[in-house]
Amino acid sequence: MGKKNLSTFEREMQDDKFRESFKKGYREFLLSEVLLSLMEESHKTVRGLAHEAGLSPTIIQRVRSGEQCDLKVSNFLTIAAACGYHLCLEKGNKRIEL
Repeated sequence: MGKKNLSTFEREMQDDKFRESFKKGYREFLLSEVLLSLMEESHKTVRGLAHEAGLSPTIIQRVRSGEQCDLKVSNFLTIAAACGYHLCLEKGNKRIEL
């Protein structure tokens, strides 16, 4: 059997700088996607969610568009609650509600 040819992505991921840059960008993308999903499922507008969460519509819009790549945990918890969610941490059988 011959050696498996790596895809371009697999080759790039072997480079430490590329991998770290990719991971950072992916985390930023995920935050935006999670917020979009929460808003869509709960039928919230940017202004409506901002009002319920006590945040500026600008903050919601910047996270939603991917312009803002970080968010205070307390703000994320407030946004999740405004959309009807709560967060928890799980490790094995242990679960901590936030």
